[in-house]
Amino acid sequence: MILVTGATGNIGSALVKELQACGAGPLRGLTRNAAEAAFPDGVEVVEGDFGKPASLKHAMEGVRSLFLVSRLGSDADILEVARKAGVEHVVLVSSITVQTHPHLGPAAENLTVEQLLKESGMAWTILRPTQFASNARMWAAAIRQHETVRAPYADTALPTIHPADMASVARAALTEPGHQGATYALTGPEPVSARQQVQAIAAALGREIPFAEISRQEARAQMAAVFGAEAADAVLDVTGGDVNDELLTVRDTVSQVTGMPARPFRQWASENATAFR
Repeated sequence: MILVTGATGNIGSALVKELQACGAGPLRGLTRNAAEAAFPDGVEVVEGDFGKPASLKHAMEGVRSLFLVSRLGSDADILEVARKAGVEHVVLVSSITVQTHPHLGPAAENLTVEQLLKESGMAWTILRPTQFASNARMWAAAIRQHETVRAPYADTALPTIHPADMASVARAALTEPGHQGATYALTGPEPVSARQQVQAIAAALGREIPFAEISRQEARAQMAAVFGAEAADAVLDVTGGDVNDELLTVRDTVSQVTGMPARPFRQWASENATAFR
């Protein structure tokens, strides 16, 4: 039995479809609200809340492989529930900032989770993705209302990754031999800036989208109100304020693991154009 947590999220939903399509065997999807989940036929739906690890005990019963996104609850407690349930292998989504910006608070938290998993006694595979293409959804409301998209560091280009590529790597790690004990840094196939992302969305929509670069200070004020000051500073550092060669490197890990090239941002924009209409 494979359990996919966050099964309605950007990565989890794609992973559930891939696992079902490849005939991976018994498959279970975890969500907070089973009534609202729409999974392929044959996928068992279970409810659970990361904030309440005890609620995950039923979901873990009979599970041998687990897909887990870090830092959505008490990871120590979640991993302990998994270990006690007999889970043998965990594929963990961490962050590339563990290796590019280890001094930042969120990166240190991700590293702590990685260490907890390695010390758990369960087999492990760690995925360290860079910036998600799906982060562009934060502009959806402005684009739908034909407003100007405003972003800092407009021309800093990062090798943004399509969530479906993370799902493809996770599917390989969960179903194929040779991935246990591996740590994979994951990127998209090319650097793409915020300005270029908006241009790709505009092309998918067939209309122009006004764009304006804003200062770090203005962006920080907006982000800190939602995420807090430390998280806002960390995001701003890794999206332009404190980039380095390690963060900017385009990696071929997706193609090496899956045998398929990584998907460019423009493909994500085309596939998700309805979110911006």
